[in-house]
Amino acid sequence: MGTHALDRDLAELAASARAALVREIDASGAWAVDPVWREAFEAVPRHLFVPYYYVGVRGGYERRWGENPDPRARERWVRGAYVDAPLATRLRDGELVSSSSQPSLMAMMLAALRVRDGDRVLEIGAGTGYNAALLAHRLGDDCVTTVDLEPEITEAARRHLAAAGYHPVVVTGDGARGVPQRAPFDRIIATCTLSSVPVGWLAQCRPGARILSPLATGLIALTVRDAGHAEGRFLHTPAYFVPLRGADRHEEGFVEWGGVPRRARENELFRFLLTLTRDTLEPREAYTLWEREGQPRRERYGITVSGEREWAWLDDPEGPYAWPLR
Repeated sequence: MGTHALDRDLAELAASARAALVREIDASGAWAVDPVWREAFEAVPRHLFVPYYYVGVRGGYERRWGENPDPRARERWVRGAYVDAPLATRLRDGELVSSSSQPSLMAMMLAALRVRDGDRVLEIGAGTGYNAALLAHRLGDDCVTTVDLEPEITEAARRHLAAAGYHPVVVTGDGARGVPQRAPFDRIIATCTLSSVPVGWLAQCRPGARILSPLATGLIALTVRDAGHAEGRFLHTPAYFVPLRGADRHEEGFVEWGGVPRRARENELFRFLLTLTRDTLEPREAYTLWEREGQPRRERYGITVSGEREWAWLDDPEGPYAWPLR
């Protein structure tokens, strides 16, 4: 098969797989609050952002390329690029350092970001560039900045974005420090897990800006009041992302369960509380609280940033249950 025929075949396969993914996300209700994102997912070709990805094979990994001359291998690769699942895209010494997130979760996060036309958005964690492309499709290249610590990741993201026809600003730097030269921002979205909200982000936001970030296996949505104050609650959904690499990364340690029942250890909401209170409560204390308060869901928790202080809380920022994050 000639090169042009191969490209045409690949494009047709991708269009069909992308349409199927959009229907699946639509059915999930992920963008129900902002269905305009449907158009972005219909337009942006995810397979250009994952020219290779890793999938589990008998405990190991294999790469799959779209350039394979075998049409069956190409079809598997393309359909794999459009599954509603996260795809590992970069490993280092067996550790995951970059991935393409689950599309329905990306759609839900983008809808929850509540962007408006003309908003300037900073993305923390460039990944493959796919999320930045979705933002650029909605808002335009000039309104989108994405940053990552790893030069290899930002270089690859630029290539993928250019191949798809998008040219947002891609910065190599510590996402924990933001991108002050591109501020002010109306929205900040992180695609990596934080242990606390970096203070520098607030100073780079306009009053009323919204920050959406994974934290403690959840998603926190903060409204910025000014350069020193922000507050908000967690969304209902669980979220697991690659940790932020840079100044504010927190290393997790061994958990001593201390008599916590197995049913709690395996309960996703309890593990959320345990992660959120990791530096304050012992697991047994967290379990006692969790049971006493009726096994609270994520929406009952929130975070407040006030100057140099930052704390998580249950139900009320000034209530009896509060735990410092830094």
